[in-house]
Amino acid sequence: MPKTHVKQGDEVVVLAGASAGKRGRVLEVLSRKNRAVVEGLAMMKKHQAKTQDQPEGAIVEKEGSIHMSNLMLASRFDERQEKRQPSGKAAS
Repeated sequence: MPKTHVKQGDEVVVLAGASAGKRGRVLEVLSRKNRAVVEGLAMMKKHQAKTQDQPEGAIVEKEGSIHMSNLMLASRFDERQEKRQPSGKAAS
């Protein structure tokens, strides 16, 4: 398995895609697919068949996966944002 920069339980920021700029905690890392499941992001709807518990069936929302290249650790992202902020000095 390849080494990844994101581990389960890390807080990450999404850099690109429909969820760009959002933060969440990594629930699962799919290292073979080079993807991660992030809490509350990339939500998808799954249709469940009728069962005894759900006699009508159901449409359940669950997290989809996001490619690792679109994720950055939140701590590293915050450091990068601080460096990009102007330092308050007037550039003359």
